[in-house]
Amino acid sequence: MTDLHAHGFGEEAVRRRAREGMAAAFPDRRDYGQLLFGSSPVPAGTGDPLDGMRLTPPVFMPQRLEKLLELGREPLHSDVDLDTVIGGLRSTLPLYVSAFGSTRAAGTEQVLNACRQAGRLGIPMTIGENIVPMTGYGRTGEQTRRSVLGRLSAYQEELPEGYGGVAIQQSTEDADAEVWNLVYSDPSTQPLLDSGRLAFELKVGQGAKPGLGGMTLLNRSAAAQVDKQFAMDEIFGRDSEEVLRSASAGTFTEEILRQQIRLMRNNFPRVKVWVKLHPGRDIAHAAATAWEAGADAVVLDGAEGGTGWAPLTTIGQVGLPLGEGLVRIGNRDASLLASGRMWEGGRAVKCLALGATAVGLGRAALVAVDEDPAAGLTRLVSCLAFELRLLISALGKYAPGSLGPEDLWPVPAFGGGSRNQLIG
Repeated sequence: MTDLHAHGFGEEAVRRRAREGMAAAFPDRRDYGQLLFGSSPVPAGTGDPLDGMRLTPPVFMPQRLEKLLELGREPLHSDVDLDTVIGGLRSTLPLYVSAFGSTRAAGTEQVLNACRQAGRLGIPMTIGENIVPMTGYGRTGEQTRRSVLGRLSAYQEELPEGYGGVAIQQSTEDADAEVWNLVYSDPSTQPLLDSGRLAFELKVGQGAKPGLGGMTLLNRSAAAQVDKQFAMDEIFGRDSEEVLRSASAGTFTEEILRQQIRLMRNNFPRVKVWVKLHPGRDIAHAAATAWEAGADAVVLDGAEGGTGWAPLTTIGQVGLPLGEGLVRIGNRDASLLASGRMWEGGRAVKCLALGATAVGLGRAALVAVDEDPAAGLTRLVSCLAFELRLLISALGKYAPGSLGPEDLWPVPAFGGGSRNQLIG
């Protein structure tokens, strides 16, 4: 597993959650009755508005009164209903598993264990990108277990009736491999198609490297076979056996995006349409364009999003933080999915209050199954669900869709794309 600390990611906290589940939401129980708690330090500024926000429960809670009258008793946090429709896919939680791609940092068993546990939990999962060009689709003679087909099979084996679903991501490289055509015509995906639990995700960009395409290291013989399709850079010198292969991110304008979505609708009428956007400065316009063209969901991948390989300056200095992107898009009645440094309930609830329908687990899911292959992701998600119920209930609400900007401080000033989107 690669070092995740460099990107402000709480790897050790995720591992504790993968081991302990809901208990990890609290201090060490050995300190109960022995220490005084509180006065936690304010986190250092990261540039991400989410890190500076606080959840602000009101004194008067009319929705709690409504729930009391409905139940005939005082409501509890266990009464919060987390059932959510995510881009047309029904989920047990406002949560999905983000795409792992073809990264070698995670082993085959890690990826498949994550697929199995996501299926068992009844939460949607994104598969992609660049898997088919790297490992094949998964038919005879190919690396079946790590392939798209292997991941699909592992997920479907555990999937409960009526919940979950798979979003197949396609980048410019995947388009050359006709990934969507392969999936749409595969008999093994028919149960997902028949139950309305298959989505195709158009990858416009990635949070960790906005404006750049896929990058990978190739040996010289492999590079020679594709040097007409990709940019090749001798970043390690001519004596090295490896060269950097860079793909195009694809060219998008407002009209090109509209046409792409229309083609997806026409060519694959039985699937849901998702569009993944990098956190560009015109993110509000891009998201609105996608929804108006008929997208079932827009995925915003914040600058905190993970990547297999990218320049360090790009990872650290390019793209909007997730919170700023959400504020620019604004709180609206459309399916908006958010990913980027997501592993604990507070950050997730803030995203939901800023208008997200659900949040995505990427690196956190892989770290969790690395810690415990059999149940790490399941325990991590149980802790997240517990925190979500506690925090949503504390705000006097009983469903994720009831959250809004009034639940946050500073209160966000939505829209406009200005530099400072928050007001005190």
